[in-house]
Amino acid sequence: MLAVQQLETGYGESTILRNVSLKVKPGQVVCLLGRNGVGKTTLMKSIMGLLKAREGSISYNGSDLTKKAPGLRAKSGIGYVPQGREIFSQLSVYENLLLGLEATKVKVDNIPEEALAKFPVLPTMYNRRGGDLSGGQQQQLAFARALASKPEVLLLDEPCEGIQPSIVDDIRDVIRSIKQDGKTSILLVEQSLEFVKSVGDYFYVLEKGAIAWEGEFESLNDEVIRKYLTV
Repeated sequence: MLAVQQLETGYGESTILRNVSLKVKPGQVVCLLGRNGVGKTTLMKSIMGLLKAREGSISYNGSDLTKKAPGLRAKSGIGYVPQGREIFSQLSVYENLLLGLEATKVKVDNIPEEALAKFPVLPTMYNRRGGDLSGGQQQQLAFARALASKPEVLLLDEPCEGIQPSIVDDIRDVIRSIKQDGKTSILLVEQSLEFVKSVGDYFYVLEKGAIAWEGEFESLNDEVIRKYLTV
């Protein structure tokens, strides 16, 4: 579904990612782990085209995306919930959701019911400004906005960061329901081991800008955690 091959990228003169390769198969939840500052968000931005690849390639459904603009990547079927949510604070909840429709392959005017069903509280807040929502509510809004385009691959960058436990549970349930539906693959960046173990199928660990370990749930043992993830 999504394949990154020998990717190298960075900011200015600095190289952040070196020779990074990973795959996300259809219907899979792939989790990207690593300590702070190792390049996880940089990789997500590179997949979306917000950072240009210096070397390597990014492909989706067999099509090379490496030099395509972010908007074209979104319209091809990749949804993105960035770290920090990046909702439009001056726009209403409803207007924020409508912006998610800009990435649909076929033009639609109404927010899909399946996106709203994942976060049923949002329709009750349609007229509220995005900036007036709590952090957890903003995260739900950012998630639903990405789902509005009916993506086939969804990139989630730290969706549980700084939000209350009840909404973390809601997000876990949404990811599980997406996984059960089998229509959308997920690449998830998340710090909580408990959370990723509860939803993930396959795991990659970044260390100093490179893939240091990969494997399935059963292989993510205490030795791997201690070596690459313990602060």
